[in-house]
Amino acid sequence: MANKASLKRAEDFVEFLNASPTPFHAVRSSAQRLEKAGFKQIKERDNWTPSLTPGGKYYLTRNASTIIAFAIGQSWKPGNPVAMVGAHTDSPCLRIKPVSKRSGEGFLQVGVETYGGGMWHTWFDRDLGAAGRVMVKTSGGGMEQKLVRISRPICRIPNLAVHFGGSTPFEFNKETQLFPITGLVSAELNRTGKTAEETSKETSEAEKGADFNPLKTPTQRHHPFLIQLIANEAGCKPDEILDFELVLYDTQAACIGGLNNEFVFSARLDNLGMTYCAVEGIIQSLSSPSALKDDSTIRLIACFDHEEIGSESAQGADSNMLPSVIRRLSCLPSSSDSEKSYDKVNGNGDDNATAYEQTLVTSLLISADMAHSVNPNYSAKYESNHTPRMNEGTVIKINANVRYATNSPGIVLLQECARRAKAASYQPPGTKTSNGGVPLQLLVVRNDMPCGSTIGPMLSASLGVRTIDVGNPQLAMHSIRETAGCYDVEHGVNLFESFFEHYGEMESKVIVD
Repeated sequence: MANKASLKRAEDFVEFLNASPTPFHAVRSSAQRLEKAGFKQIKERDNWTPSLTPGGKYYLTRNASTIIAFAIGQSWKPGNPVAMVGAHTDSPCLRIKPVSKRSGEGFLQVGVETYGGGMWHTWFDRDLGAAGRVMVKTSGGGMEQKLVRISRPICRIPNLAVHFGGSTPFEFNKETQLFPITGLVSAELNRTGKTAEETSKETSEAEKGADFNPLKTPTQRHHPFLIQLIANEAGCKPDEILDFELVLYDTQAACIGGLNNEFVFSARLDNLGMTYCAVEGIIQSLSSPSALKDDSTIRLIACFDHEEIGSESAQGADSNMLPSVIRRLSCLPSSSDSEKSYDKVNGNGDDNATAYEQTLVTSLLISADMAHSVNPNYSAKYESNHTPRMNEGTVIKINANVRYATNSPGIVLLQECARRAKAASYQPPGTKTSNGGVPLQLLVVRNDMPCGSTIGPMLSASLGVRTIDVGNPQLAMHSIRETAGCYDVEHGVNLFESFFEHYGEMESKVIVD
């Protein structure tokens, strides 16, 4: 059995998973870790000129569901490379509809909308809570967002018993048969002490006497007791809730399992697994006080929302967020030029018009999204020479049709990063990393199987930056309950740490124009 030290990283990852039921919570969890490591929050709307200096560590968010963090090397100069790791914070889930109040056959139900390409049959018969963002009215007439989490099970999607001809294979209509039950009409009437007629009459009178609202109020659009529970979590009154974005999530906590504690069982491994590795990788790379002393690069992570639905949003990877951040950083003055403006920072007083393009052509993006482990029950579905194993290292993903952005220069460079990385505290037999280094694996999908994609191809196309796609192996991707390897968490963190530490030196050694 693994010793306690070898599980330390996996146990910390489990804490991160349990604190992050939604992208909003994942960003908050990431920000808390970054702040603890000395990162300072900045805002897109502000002028960064007086705030950013070489040697500094910063982060910013957009929509509270996407986060970018970076550390500026003390030897930074305009046009120098940026070492980037990109991931995403979202996972397939069920989102509560804008008008969710439903009932049928004596049950209270909640209307939900599918988000992403989930394996929805796995959501049946699970204990579901609710979490997300609530917009709340403040005493001064303004509004603010609050993150909420109803941790106890309040919803469940019931299966049809086999005695009634439950279908094989399991089939269901996502619009009519995926609505969770959240209570009984009779229990709600007992709670309020009123009959259905009295409740309906009160609601009708309240609507007549209320001030004009362009939309019905949240209490009218959703079950009132659900709004009460949300208000309790937000620390406000029900009538102070203006709107919300809530999703359902599995209340069963993430945990370590397996005979020898070799697995992580959890929801949202895709892609909180690589979000965690990105956050902890950049933090670990800066653990030494002199980490940035001779560094001529910027170390950056970007964890985006909305990857599971195509990334086409203001906070998705296909937005202007990463390009605009890189543009603002590319012409950041060096230490010796710190008194100059962003527009004249090349040391000669000339307009540095090409700093952005120079930075992009010398930078590298690691697109980090969980990969597929071979499934022993379906091994024929995998290309026989490309069958990643759990706990045997991060996977490099390759596709001839550029569903992944990996090419040979990127593979060569990442191998060198892996060779220089710290060995994991626990090394499964056969990894051969006793002298340091972390193992890597290769994945190619069969020609007769569909291939997924990542943020890698879209960002490499829009930025023109060198990109490689990687991810830690997992089973049951997009299920409500997924499985990954405990020790691959440390493999991923150590790999990214090495990338951040050594990319500035290695960049000039792998030139392909």
